[in-house]
Amino acid sequence: MSVLLFTIIVLLGAFLAGLLGSLTGLGGGVIIIPLLTLALGVDIHYAIGASIVSVIATSSGSAAAYVKEGITNIRIGMFLEIATTIGAVCGAVIAVYLNANYIAILFGCILIFSAIMTLKKKVDHTTLDNTDKWANFFKLNGSYPDKGVDHPYAVKHVPGGFLMMLFAGTLSGLLGIGSGALKVIAMDNIMRLPFKVSTTTSNFMMGVTAAASAVVYLHRGQIDPGIAMPVCIGVLTGATVGSKILLRAKTDKLKIVFAIVVAFLALQMIYKGVSGL
Repeated sequence: MSVLLFTIIVLLGAFLAGLLGSLTGLGGGVIIIPLLTLALGVDIHYAIGASIVSVIATSSGSAAAYVKEGITNIRIGMFLEIATTIGAVCGAVIAVYLNANYIAILFGCILIFSAIMTLKKKVDHTTLDNTDKWANFFKLNGSYPDKGVDHPYAVKHVPGGFLMMLFAGTLSGLLGIGSGALKVIAMDNIMRLPFKVSTTTSNFMMGVTAAASAVVYLHRGQIDPGIAMPVCIGVLTGATVGSKILLRAKTDKLKIVFAIVVAFLALQMIYKGVSGL
């Protein structure tokens, strides 16, 4: 395969990954890494390195808009970034020494879990009762605007959310994905944040988390510009188009189809990992 053809395939695949990832909330990495490893035979460490660069680009682009609107809770984001950054560096270091087949199996398992979490109905938490003492100490409680009205909310179980974010950061550095499903568990289910706040704050954090692990991959020479550039451009363009479609599209049926596709890719990754052992 020529370099030009490879670049075109990666660019188109990354665009599709960014588009679908934006519409379903799973992110482009869940498609782009299987595309590079299964279809194009790229080493999984280089695929993860390229995906991490694309996560930085898409997070930086979309997070700015949410911060401007006042939905993102920057204090929570900065506080939890301590956990995700430490986890991301640890995950990236582990990935250096871990067999590629084990990474493929773990990636497949996380994909299946992410697909299931995408289909689960989200519960919006806006309660002001029983706020956490740590939330008061770090001043994490806040409010978000919706249709011109400010909705206050209280943050709960801060230590539990911090530990889950440490785990999410480790998987982000190890697998090169945003680990959105685990961040939803941390902020939605444990810390009881409103869905809009948890989603936008998670997006705000992803770029910093990815940048931390990118340093390790860059130092190891596992971020190849020839792969990372078309992936980054494609995913960023796809995510931008997807965010505009999302405003006027009903994505419930698309999420079901996407979850099935992701589950199939996950089984393929697990099979590849197991057969390679």
